[in-house]
Amino acid sequence: MDVFSLKNKIFEQAYSLGFSACGITPVKEVDGVDRSHFEKWLQEEKEAQMQYMRNYKDKRFDPHLLVENARSILVVALNYYPHTHIPEKHPQFASYAYGQDYHIIMKNKLKELFSFINTLVNIEGRTFCDTAPVMERYWAQQAGIGFIGKNTQLIIPGKGSFFFLGEIISTLELPWDAPMKNRCGHCRRCIEQCPTKALIHDNFTTLDSNRCISYQTIENKGHIPAEIASKMDDRVYGCDTCQKVCPWNRFSTPTTISEFKPSDEFLSLDAEKIEHLTHEDFNRIFKNSAVKRAKYDGLMRNADIYKKNRSKA
Repeated sequence: MDVFSLKNKIFEQAYSLGFSACGITPVKEVDGVDRSHFEKWLQEEKEAQMQYMRNYKDKRFDPHLLVENARSILVVALNYYPHTHIPEKHPQFASYAYGQDYHIIMKNKLKELFSFINTLVNIEGRTFCDTAPVMERYWAQQAGIGFIGKNTQLIIPGKGSFFFLGEIISTLELPWDAPMKNRCGHCRRCIEQCPTKALIHDNFTTLDSNRCISYQTIENKGHIPAEIASKMDDRVYGCDTCQKVCPWNRFSTPTTISEFKPSDEFLSLDAEKIEHLTHEDFNRIFKNSAVKRAKYDGLMRNADIYKKNRSKA
């Protein structure tokens, strides 16, 4: 089988597994410009309390250190855009957390794709899904899947940005796909409409995690600064504003992945139910959900801020 036929078969299998886009790029060190931007982001402490972002920078910048003799990175995108949205009057959760934890779903699909590839050609490699120091959006852009927008999200032209990314770094060598150039143009909607002005653009967009509602409501386990809390509005887990206002997301279509569809109980979580949510309710409703990352205490902290914001409205 020639390399082009092999690549086509792998891509066909990826699409049959539910992936919406895929591309291949050679394994190499991250270019100097992007390394410098990442280093500056850390120097300015814009990672907030996510100290793990400072770990394993050597591996983050050189995938060869993650997989010996690696030749390629196969990048795939999995659509999570919801069929049904939480009612507007209810406390809001980021769309990515509507269904089951994407780490589980993506990992299973990646393993299945990896096994399929090994039925065609014997390779060594590893699968990744936000589970190691891999610069996912960077490699997705290098693989021609999309471009990193001013909202710092990976945007797939004609499809939008509501996608999870996964990678197979392996000894496989196939024809590479061309990197995609940025296509935001002069648009600044995400920057202008971010509630807390967490996006800073100066030739290159930087996300200040300290000001990001997603960081504060999910990653931050302590007190949320009053300045940020006052702008959370109806959000109790994450924030989708920089995606919702992006013109490219007019092309978003509902996911076909059944595991990402929200339960009726989740969709029914109104203000009263959130306020009186018990540990038992939390564990039942959010079993196998990314919401568990915030933990019960974190969600109830956010719910209390939601209640205070409503009383002031």
